[in-house]
Amino acid sequence: MSLSTVPLGRTGTTVSSIVFGTWRFGRETDAGEVEVDRDRAHELLDAYAAAGGNFVDTADMYGDGLSEEWIGDWLADRDREDFVVASKVYWPTRENDPNGRGIGRKHLRRQIDRILDRLGTDYLDLLYCHRFDDQTPPEEFMRTLDGFVDDGRVNYLGASTFEPNAWEVARANEIADRRNYEPFTIAQPRYNLVNREVEGNYADMCEAYGMGICPWSPLAGGFLTGKYERDRDMPEGTRGAENDRFADRYLTGANFDALDEVRAVAEEVGASPAQVSIAWLAHHPRVTAPIVGARTVEQLEENLAADEVSLSDEQFRRLAEAKEYSPMG
Repeated sequence: MSLSTVPLGRTGTTVSSIVFGTWRFGRETDAGEVEVDRDRAHELLDAYAAAGGNFVDTADMYGDGLSEEWIGDWLADRDREDFVVASKVYWPTRENDPNGRGIGRKHLRRQIDRILDRLGTDYLDLLYCHRFDDQTPPEEFMRTLDGFVDDGRVNYLGASTFEPNAWEVARANEIADRRNYEPFTIAQPRYNLVNREVEGNYADMCEAYGMGICPWSPLAGGFLTGKYERDRDMPEGTRGAENDRFADRYLTGANFDALDEVRAVAEEVGASPAQVSIAWLAHHPRVTAPIVGARTVEQLEENLAADEVSLSDEQFRRLAEAKEYSPMG
């Protein structure tokens, strides 16, 4: 297969219709096991590139920097210009350092150099602020971020997980407009068929400012893969069985109603529930490209095959209406 391509919002960059998210790279489980080690990370990146993928998403805190380091090792044997690389900054990176977190100027300037060094590249295609920092004036972080764009270390700016407070992004972009700074041009909220909180003023804000949307968690933490059944014991080893918060959030009657519709459409189009859930986002007029992750090459290839799933207007509508919008998701 060869993934289709889409414009990255209103920027001049073209990206794959499905983004590869690398948050599992180097991540240790509660049992002390690494979810995806270096060799598996490179196998996954190989599989993504072989499928025509070019958009890789990471963050400075994924695997405590190992994700960026392993991506950098992989890129070293390839043409950097063939790929669009995004990373994020916000979370603490230095113990007992009050300036070692957030998006204040000191932390941003320290982290951008370390991100580029781990990735082995001179520039990032996209730098997200991983969270909003209410301790730093927007004038400060927007000016600092603009400096990264001005000196060529960053091409575009994004806001990740700022939802549902659209006003924070809007205020930052208004400041950027007044001061002639680079604005946020991409948003990365959580969005899927059962987490619908962005369908309020956040999505409207993105449209008003011409921001692309690259949502994370397209499978609702695995709920939309269809592995869970209504009124049945949860499969051993899954989040539903081991995480009470996940169970309370996802294993609800309304969500299972939505999953029933996903399964019905999957049967109609000859795809898996996971592929239909990803395809719904890929077909969404307000979505640029959903972000998928995987532990194995087989999982990744199944997720990427969602690019080949066609949904009729009627099927898209049925999925959209399977669960009503709620400000709480």
